[in-house]
Amino acid sequence: MNRVNDAAQAITLHTIDRTDPTPLHEQVAAAIRRAIQQGEAGPGDRVPQARDLAAVLGVNKNTVLRALRLLRDEGVLEMGRGRAIRITGTPDHTALVDKTRDLIELARHQGYPRDELIALIYRISQAP
Repeated sequence: MNRVNDAAQAITLHTIDRTDPTPLHEQVAAAIRRAIQQGEAGPGDRVPQARDLAAVLGVNKNTVLRALRLLRDEGVLEMGRGRAIRITGTPDHTALVDKTRDLIELARHQGYPRDELIALIYRISQAP
């Protein structure tokens, strides 16, 4: 079996739950993240085309495309010219992005604007 099929199998092992209030594109992205975190797919592996993933997961192709763009913006995927989509992130990178999201959400909940959060992170990182 080739690396594309291995990655496809790993991703599609994680199912989409239509009763879950989490948006479908986030569930698709989470399935890809889980496959990476569990070592089932890793850097250099190709991700199947959106059309193929959509068919297997039972969601719309645009839902998968939205998930892939989200992961690209996180640095987990690289979407090259043509149709190649490769995993570039590692489980550690994905975990860091998840924790950063949690921090941003907490800051919003506590009323911290983005600039103050950035300044706080900068101050903490500069402390001995």
